[in-house]
Amino acid sequence: MALVKYGAGIVQMSGSIAGDVHARNRFGNYIRPRTKPVNPRSERQESARAIVAFFAEYWHQDLTAVQRNLWGVYAAAVAMKNRLSDSIHLTGFNHFIRCNAAFRLINPVAILVNAPTTLSLPEQDTQLVCSEETIAAQTFTFTCDNTGWGVGIEDKEHIMLYQGQPQLVSRNFFGGPWRYMDVIDATEGAAGTGTYDASFSFALGQKVWFQARVRMLDGRISTLWQLGPRTIVADI
Repeated sequence: MALVKYGAGIVQMSGSIAGDVHARNRFGNYIRPRTKPVNPRSERQESARAIVAFFAEYWHQDLTAVQRNLWGVYAAAVAMKNRLSDSIHLTGFNHFIRCNAAFRLINPVAILVNAPTTLSLPEQDTQLVCSEETIAAQTFTFTCDNTGWGVGIEDKEHIMLYQGQPQLVSRNFFGGPWRYMDVIDATEGAAGTGTYDASFSFALGQKVWFQARVRMLDGRISTLWQLGPRTIVADI
């Protein structure tokens, strides 16, 4: 791996060129050889690919031109961040699949055909934390902001939770792999707390990171954000 310092008009690079991958971590920009990842074709992978393929076909075959245009309106109004942290706009097709593929993890039959009319992404829940774990039961307890769990369009419907694979306690940053855990539903959200089964087994002395995203009643989904790691120090 080589460290690099860009100049002559190049400020940042991300992605692969020929046999080199350009990326950045907390120590700066670097270049490493490109390697072809192993494709284990796990059950989870195949399920995710089937979901995306289904909604791609649904977009072309089942949505009306008006519905597709309204997804385009939503996409044009909602700015996202790319790997260089620049603001970009996805297509309506991208947002249709993004919203529906995530919701399919919660409800295996529902389809959000109409684009959201609120032209913004939901806010993250900055109070969401993993507050407790039980090694014997392999569960984690989360606490969150218990406001905004109502019945209006601007209210939260779920917070989707993802667990990272447990790491050594000496590790200070983590980028995956992640696995979907569960959702904080409206009842648990209004109570401000809920307990959920771990998606990766964990043990004493390990460190575990989490990710989350908010889903609103109108189908809008926030960007993923990472929760601070929790060190497993004792069973309760």
